[in-house]
Amino acid sequence: DGALTAPTIPTSAQSSVAETLLEGLNPSQIEAVTHPGGPLLVIAGAGSGKTRVLTHRVAWLVRERGMSPFAILAITFTNKAADEMRKRVASLVGPVAERMWVSTFHAACVRILRRDGAALGYQPSFSIYDQADAVRLTGYVVRELGLDLKKFPARAVHAAISGAKNELLSAATYAERARRSSIFERKIADVYEEYQRRLVAANAMDFDDLLVLTVRLFREHPEVLAGYQERFSHILVDEYQDTNRAQNELVIQLAGARHDVTVVGDSDQSIYGWRGADIRNILEFEHAFPDATVVVLDQNYRSTQTILDAANAVIANNLTRKPKDLWTSQGGGEQLVRFVADDEHDEGAWLASEALRLRREHGYRWGDIAVFYRTNAQSRAIEEELVRQNVPYKVVGGARFYERREVKDMLAYLHSIANPDDEVSLKRILNVPRRGIGDTSIARLGSWAAEKGMPFAEALPHAREAGVTGKAVAGISSFLSLMGDLRAMLPGRSGEDAADDERAPRPRAAEGDPDDRGDRNS
Repeated sequence: DGALTAPTIPTSAQSSVAETLLEGLNPSQIEAVTHPGGPLLVIAGAGSGKTRVLTHRVAWLVRERGMSPFAILAITFTNKAADEMRKRVASLVGPVAERMWVSTFHAACVRILRRDGAALGYQPSFSIYDQADAVRLTGYVVRELGLDLKKFPARAVHAAISGAKNELLSAATYAERARRSSIFERKIADVYEEYQRRLVAANAMDFDDLLVLTVRLFREHPEVLAGYQERFSHILVDEYQDTNRAQNELVIQLAGARHDVTVVGDSDQSIYGWRGADIRNILEFEHAFPDATVVVLDQNYRSTQTILDAANAVIANNLTRKPKDLWTSQGGGEQLVRFVADDEHDEGAWLASEALRLRREHGYRWGDIAVFYRTNAQSRAIEEELVRQNVPYKVVGGARFYERREVKDMLAYLHSIANPDDEVSLKRILNVPRRGIGDTSIARLGSWAAEKGMPFAEALPHAREAGVTGKAVAGISSFLSLMGDLRAMLPGRSGEDAADDERAPRPRAAEGDPDDRGDRNS
């Protein structure tokens, strides 16, 4: 797709195109959209129209600067935001936007690693472990190293490993630092080393690896980096205040000497420090790019001035921030109301009684009223009071589609078909549906594989040698037969096709037992 060029616009029509793209934008937004080139930092306050600025800048680069849509890399924070940006850009430049690189950091890295990860020893069919899979593998390693899971809970250990990766610390570097630290850190280092070895053996990556390995790929193979620098003439990044060190490094690498990069963010809205986001990336952008232009978007289109005054007063206390004061042309608006509760029960009682008052005195529907709380643990006291005062409610949230058990089981089957070395996926489905293969049998297989220095998958045909007995042997044999049938159906077909195929053999319990393939595989 890199060979395609931007649509040609007749000279006579260019002025009208420019007017259309800039229509309705305020002066600061126009300055950002029409920036002539070089590094651009857009400080975008809440509700200041930053998404509109980003999409119109992409359209400006394509329609006014004549840049190929495929020479633009636009990075957003979530898949939902990427889809929204792609749709908005398509409304400005046409259907060609559907094939642009508009994605999250992780999705962009998947595409790069599927294509060029062989340089680091990975097969294109590598598996991607989500948070639950990564924690599960960490738990396997903790147990097999003889550590106490109560002292070294898998989730906490993996969080430490994830934090190290976000700081671009390899297992070896982390171990070197741990030598001068506590025994706890040294044990974490042991787990990190084995955890990473198991990932590589399984031809798998966790979410953090997608970033870290792309940085490593670019560092160790400058010819690969040069290819992407040549491909992408301009880079745009949204929510820059929530990028971590690895993501910041990727932007600097891809920008290269050309420095044609636009980042949008707001230090006052940084909320992901707990998972590695480094606010210094946006605060020190001008140090990384000394020739940067800074544009501040401080006109708010979402709130009244009363709300903005309160927000400005709170935010002004932040010591590390880019200064700005949000304002609006919408007028003052209603006064804020603050209630100071004695405890969580008093808070819940006030919320319930206030909902009743709003309905009784102002005629609001129940669906017009929303209660936001900081953590899930806070909902219990609120719900108890809503029930006690007979206020109907609905808790919004729950398991995401891809976190549902049956969906994760299906994905584990597909991962195991495409990547037989995927240890975590194999262990998940080995006894799904039940085949009489318990945790003890799986542990024996894992220990035997470790002793022989082979991947877990290669140990399955040797179940009896590994000490597995009884129904578990028959269950493993049944599983291997099923996987053989499924893999025979795979050549030339996508995972989605295989999952949908009515002819696919259905998993059964053992007898007696109650280019852009990367995008598809990611």
